[in-house]
Amino acid sequence: MSTESVNSKSSQAELNLGLFSISQSVILQAGTVSVLTLVLAEKATREALIAVGQASEELFRGERLPLLDFPTSNSAD
Repeated sequence: MSTESVNSKSSQAELNLGLFSISQSVILQAGTVSVLTLVLAEKATREALIAVGQASEELFRGERLPLLDFPTSNSAD
């Protein structure tokens, strides 16, 4: 194969959809952006769930609950 035929094949690496064609680099870029977006969304979701968990722990801590006065048994047995 000559160098010209290899260059022409690599420059024609695109997805032909009939009315228009999309190059493989555009498809790769779109896929990369979507994967990176999912990774960032996963990190944000994880941090939000941790914050909600910590807030629910604070809700059930003894500091925020009222103290109840229980009667002491002073009966002599």
